[in-house]
Amino acid sequence: MLSTSVKGKINSIQSLGTLDGPGIRFVLFLQGCNLRCSCCHNPDTWDLKSGYEADAEEILSKVLRYKAYFSDEGGITVSGGEPLLQAEFTKELFALCKANDINTCLDTSGSILNDKITELLSVTDRVLLDIKYTDNEHYEKYVGCGMSAPLLFLDKLEELGIPTVLRQVIIPSLNDNTDNIKHLADLVNSHKCVEKAELLAFKKICKVKYDNLGIDFPFESFDTPSKESMLCLQNELDNIIAR
Repeated sequence: MLSTSVKGKINSIQSLGTLDGPGIRFVLFLQGCNLRCSCCHNPDTWDLKSGYEADAEEILSKVLRYKAYFSDEGGITVSGGEPLLQAEFTKELFALCKANDINTCLDTSGSILNDKITELLSVTDRVLLDIKYTDNEHYEKYVGCGMSAPLLFLDKLEELGIPTVLRQVIIPSLNDNTDNIKHLADLVNSHKCVEKAELLAFKKICKVKYDNLGIDFPFESFDTPSKESMLCLQNELDNIIAR
C-alpha cells in the first residue's frame, strides 16, 4: 500500500451515494472553500479550520468496505467545499483508490488551477464541473471569482481528455433563460471531454444550516423552479447539444 503523511480536513462522508457521479459511490466531502456562492447548500464546509483530520489510508480503509457495491460504474467521489484546496491529500487518496481498482471522481467548481491540481488530475478518472452561470457578471457578483477560472479548468480537462459532466443549479430569474442554455450548450459542443450537461433545481432546504451558523442565506428570496420548468430547460439543452 502506498504511504502518505498528508492529512485531509474532512467535513462528512456519504457511504452509498447515487447523485455524485455514475453508479453507487462513496462520497467524501472535504472542508474548506475559496468561494462564497450565494446559492451554496453547504456553508458548514467553508471554514478550512473546521472538520476533522484523516489521512488517505484511513479514508481508503473505509472506502474498501463498500467496494463490493460499486460494480463497474461506481467508485469514490471527492466533493466539498472545494476539494482543489486539498489537492495533495486528494491526489494521495485517488492514487490509493486507483491502486485498488476503484474509479475516482472529482466534484469541483474548477476555480483553481496549478501544478498540484494538474498532478491530482493525473489520477482522476472523471470530473463533475459546476458551471454556475455563463456570464462573468453573475460569476463575480454571486460566486466570488471570474468565469475565466472554470473555463481555464475546463480547457485543462479537454487537454487531458478526462470525461466530464457539466452541472448547473438553475435559479429562477438568474439563469433560467434561453441565452444561458445556449451558452451552456456551446461549452459542451466545444469540448469533446464533456459527456453531457445536467441541470439541478435550486432548493432552500439548506437554510437551516445558515440559521444554525447565525448567518443570512443570500438567496432566501429566490424561488425553487418547478419540475415542469426544469424538464423544459433540460430538454431545450439536450436538443442543442450535438452528441
